[in-house]
Amino acid sequence: MARFIMFAILAVVILASAIFCVSTKRIMRAVTALLFVLFGVAGLYFLLDYTFLGATQISIYAGGITMMYIFAIQLVSKRTLQGLSERWLGKRTFLAAAIALVGFATVVVVLLKNELINNTIINGDILSKEVTMDTIGQNLMSADKYGYVLPFEFISVFLLACIIGGLVILNNKKKEEESK
Repeated sequence: MARFIMFAILAVVILASAIFCVSTKRIMRAVTALLFVLFGVAGLYFLLDYTFLGATQISIYAGGITMMYIFAIQLVSKRTLQGLSERWLGKRTFLAAAIALVGFATVVVVLLKNELINNTIINGDILSKEVTMDTIGQNLMSADKYGYVLPFEFISVFLLACIIGGLVILNNKKKEEESK
């Protein structure tokens, strides 16, 4: 019962923060709300006793990615940020709702096609199969079909390119300020 209460609290925090993140007009508030969403997801991992995934969620996403967003926001000039405030028009709202419904329908079709709901709720087959740490370690360190080495390498190179790009932008900004 305590796990269900914790899940409900985390779900409310995640949903409220996600809605606030996409509905606020201030970008720093949106990033802060995103941070709470990421911490809530980490809380769900800890609730499921996936401590490695929870620690990874906090260190990489809540720590690294959010800090990268904040530095990117701070590097952008205030004039650029002031021009980003958009007004929701009727056409955009309906387009966003249509895209959300298509995405939801796609998820439902995939779940029904793979019979994930029936196997999980009725039979409990998927939940009873526990994955060993040896299997997780082999998948994390392999470059096979279901391995994770290549995606991690791609993400690290991508983040390095983002950092270098930020430094180049900062350097150009300093040169502009010095020339004035």
